[in-house]
Amino acid sequence: MKTTFISIISFFSVAAISAQQGNVNIVQDQKITELLKIYKTANESSDYYRIQVGFGSYATAQNIQAKVQEDFPELFSKIDFDSPTYRVRVGRFKDKLTAERKFAEVRKKYPDAMLLQPKKSTR
Repeated sequence: MKTTFISIISFFSVAAISAQQGNVNIVQDQKITELLKIYKTANESSDYYRIQVGFGSYATAQNIQAKVQEDFPELFSKIDFDSPTYRVRVGRFKDKLTAERKFAEVRKKYPDAMLLQPKKSTR
């Protein structure tokens, strides 16, 4: 009797486990994708204070960026091409006070760093 009961429980357990398979289809409104594109574009063109930590050839910029990411992992870093050199810029600060505080910290490690003002919008 005990063996029969254990066999029945085992059978239903295996049946329940194997019944957990299926496909998931995510249906997303096209407007969400369009809104995400608009959001990304708006953030790229927003005015931010940034800190330039170095520049040079692309290889040099990559090395600088790797060091900055190691030293300041919390900061967004990007390599921008400004003819004729590649420039490593970090941070995206909306207000000047926050930018200046972080700039003072970054400058201890990178004495040639420069605080970049946001571009004046022509709107």
